[in-house]
Amino acid sequence: MHSLSYDRPRRRMVEEQLITAGIQDERVLQAMSIVPRHLFVDAALRAHAYQDSSLPIGEGQTISQPYMVAKMSELLLLQGHERVLEIGTGCGYQTAVLSRLCKRVYSIERIESLHEKARSNLRRAQHANVMLKCGDGLLGWEEYAPFDAVIVTAGGFASDIWLEQLKVGGILLMPEGDEKKHQLVRRLKLQDGIEETYFDACTFVPLLEGELRR
Repeated sequence: MHSLSYDRPRRRMVEEQLITAGIQDERVLQAMSIVPRHLFVDAALRAHAYQDSSLPIGEGQTISQPYMVAKMSELLLLQGHERVLEIGTGCGYQTAVLSRLCKRVYSIERIESLHEKARSNLRRAQHANVMLKCGDGLLGWEEYAPFDAVIVTAGGFASDIWLEQLKVGGILLMPEGDEKKHQLVRRLKLQDGIEETYFDACTFVPLLEGELRR
């Protein structure tokens, strides 16, 4: 199917899955209407690229449901000048959406095959303001800290390192919890502490610890 053939399903995704579910940030809606989600899923699943569901991307990982990508992007409150650290590149779709909302995305993926897949996907979709690294996301990316925002795309608990690598006034957003019960938690880093806000219940693949997977 030619890329233009995906324009209508993508528009319908924005109108029927995002706007009706309460996504209001115009910049997020615009990014979701432009980024070609079908380029970030395996060829066999392209017909399902704009459906209201997560899809497998290999290695036991998934590309998140469009609504969840939009919701997390919206909760970061990005204006366009920010430098964002993403923990868990996956196939690169959330990375691509973020790259249209901020100045630069620094994204870490611990599974090498997915890291390579994301690099290829992002190149094909022509997203240039992204830096990718294959490594342990729990360690953050000290070289480029501090960040305006940190987004974690796997369920678990926050690493103190992420908060340390965040600017004062910056946001850490992640699905927090154990097993398959998570809730989106946004932490705002203040001069003298952390302000927490809780949002949607959700289900994410677990944050991986231990050796990198080659």
